[in-house]
Amino acid sequence: MKTQHLLSLAILALAVFPGHALETALTEPEHAGLPHAFNAGWNGKQTCEVLFEDENTRVGRCIFPPGVGHEKHYHNPHFGYVLEGGTLSITDHSGKREVTTRAGGTWSTSTVTIHEAVNTGQTTTSYLIVELRTPQKNP
Repeated sequence: MKTQHLLSLAILALAVFPGHALETALTEPEHAGLPHAFNAGWNGKQTCEVLFEDENTRVGRCIFPPGVGHEKHYHNPHFGYVLEGGTLSITDHSGKREVTTRAGGTWSTSTVTIHEAVNTGQTTTSYLIVELRTPQKNP
């Protein structure tokens, strides 16, 4: 039942993507060699699992207990849903910042993004990530 609820949220999230987001390709040199968010981990351990995947969509859940992070990785255009809120230290192209999220919060991007994160809070934080894809452009 819980997985069915998450997949329902994922299907609803598909409506937030503009059509041009599907055309974003991983061609910039800065992306070369970086793992996709669903493949990135922390100290050799996976932090995300793919819940659903087909030729057009991937849905993953990422879980970060206190002190656990997500090595530098990239995301294709995506919709995110906060399952369990928490505090993360995020480092990206604009520097390092601390972000606190709350359960039920959402965000979306229409471009490829690169960052790394560490849970600096006292509670486990987790996220549902939904991305549209074209098979030839997405690992």
